[in-house]
Amino acid sequence: MRIVQITAGAGGRLCGSCLHDNALVKALRVRGRDALLVSAYVPTTTDEQNVSEKKIVMGGVNVWLQEHLPLFRRTPAAFDQLLDSRWLLQWLSSQTGSMRPSDLGALTVSTLKAKEGHQRKEVEKLARWLARDVQPDIVHLSNALLVGLAKDVREATNAKIVCSLSGEDIFIEQIQPPHYRAVRKLLRERSADVDCFVAMNQAFATFMADYLALPPAAIAVIPHGVDATGFPTTSPDLLARRQARGGRLVVGYLARACPEKGLEDLVRSLPALAVRYDLEVLAAGATVAAERDYVAGCLATAADLGVADRFQWLGQVDRAAKLRLLESIDLFVMPTVHPEAKGIPAIEAMTAGVPVVAPSHGAFPELLDHQQAGLLYRPGDPSDLVRAIDSVLGDVALAARLGHHGYALARSRYSAEQMAAHHDALYSRMLATGEGDSRDIALGEHHGQ
Repeated sequence: MRIVQITAGAGGRLCGSCLHDNALVKALRVRGRDALLVSAYVPTTTDEQNVSEKKIVMGGVNVWLQEHLPLFRRTPAAFDQLLDSRWLLQWLSSQTGSMRPSDLGALTVSTLKAKEGHQRKEVEKLARWLARDVQPDIVHLSNALLVGLAKDVREATNAKIVCSLSGEDIFIEQIQPPHYRAVRKLLRERSADVDCFVAMNQAFATFMADYLALPPAAIAVIPHGVDATGFPTTSPDLLARRQARGGRLVVGYLARACPEKGLEDLVRSLPALAVRYDLEVLAAGATVAAERDYVAGCLATAADLGVADRFQWLGQVDRAAKLRLLESIDLFVMPTVHPEAKGIPAIEAMTAGVPVVAPSHGAFPELLDHQQAGLLYRPGDPSDLVRAIDSVLGDVALAARLGHHGYALARSRYSAEQMAAHHDALYSRMLATGEGDSRDIALGEHHGQ
């Protein structure tokens, strides 16, 4: 079985989809599978060993030029190849951080149209390369915004097409008229060309079945899995961790600095918590140009509230720094405003044996095993966020119980080995039966049935 994972790169910025796809392909290889990770648009970035191929498909420069300048829809292959050079695409991605989804409506419509859009040349080039040089049995797309490729890739390769669902609605819902309606329509039409979708939790599977007008049987549920290498080999003693600091408490945050991740809500909770605890927040995550004002606003809010000395923004960190952060905190908080589709940082915190506080929407009720690995609070309710944080910080026994449960759960349900095994079973069944309905594999194993 040859598997090709096509992931939409994020250039120099860490993103959940890049982390997930890289971890999946790496774990599939450990299982002995012939799996390739191929970046689309720009190179991928990960804080683990990057296993992606050097080749970039649907190169971002060519895609953009072919959208906006008709001349580039007819340029020769040798010229296009120059524009697909890795260094150029890496540079491009560092210069486009100010672009927002609202700027990309026309381009999104065109790419969903595939050969019927302005990027016909790129689609044909991808399909030809896959058919001639790769000959995959499974082509796995990293998100639904790539479903325009499904029909042409399947016709060229006869491969089964799988597509992950990974929070695309956040991007789509920011697209402006008249392109928004066209994007929604094309997504529903082109989703019919996919053999099976994969969501990382049941909540997002249910949401996207309605969003894409899919039957529930078309979506398998396979959680993200973390490679525990470098994480604690035993569940940490959280009381000893507190005592080593002389009682000072540390809350961690690890996610993009953007409004939908809710960092400002965590900052605003600090004054009420600082009355009771000697407390600080260590926050880290990727930032692009379009989000720098948000980070500056969070820092300004901390200063206005008199808690600037209790809030540190570390920016994007590498794997070693991430592990140090997780091993230095008493509680992990992920205060997302928008329902979370993946929740990878929360899984990493659980893998480190740290209790989690998160809103009771999206992935979190399932990830936290109905509050056995962390506490939930009412989304958008600052006072309830304070209540949940206070409950964990004020009860060492509760914190230890939550942390121990999350540590065990991460290894039994959210490991890279489990993620790869479930995908392997899904791919094998699809090839053996030709069917895309694999809920009994993915859901059954996920829930321990």
